[in-house]
Amino acid sequence: MNDKISANRQKKIEIVAGLNEKIARSKAIIFTNFEKVTHKQLETLKKAIKPMQAEYVVAKNSLVLRALDENKIKLEGENLLEGPTGTLLIYGDVVSPLKQLAKTIKELGLLNVKLGIMENKFLTGEQVLKISTLPTREVLLAQIAAGLKSPISGLHRALNWNLQKLVLTFKSIENSKGA
Repeated sequence: MNDKISANRQKKIEIVAGLNEKIARSKAIIFTNFEKVTHKQLETLKKAIKPMQAEYVVAKNSLVLRALDENKIKLEGENLLEGPTGTLLIYGDVVSPLKQLAKTIKELGLLNVKLGIMENKFLTGEQVLKISTLPTREVLLAQIAAGLKSPISGLHRALNWNLQKLVLTFKSIENSKGA
């Protein structure tokens, strides 16, 4: 019996293990078709999303499916990962990397989203791109803070206006008596 594992098989095992770990810690997984996209264009996308706690991985579909299977994620439907498929793994805020992906799709006109998985729910390509139009987490927090501050500043302005009006009335009386 031959107990040795071929170098090619060993490399595949390592790739699946790496994918397995990345899929396990990702908040969202987006599958894209990258047919006719150049290596330079892919590298530009990878560099743009790296600071956003996301990465774009290109691996054989069979290896990606095996890693998904090991994470108990079953793709429903047939041939969903057909053809050249890139995987966008998002570890932090989901919206920022999706915005960058949508921007790249718009610029290149070549990439398209096949499907996405977020919080164990499957999303169509259209749903993924719709999420990319949402404001980022930071913008939403700023909007909430502004919304909470608004009634307080309105009350402050109303109370302050009455005091100003009173002071102006006294000033007017003083000016009329002084004249």
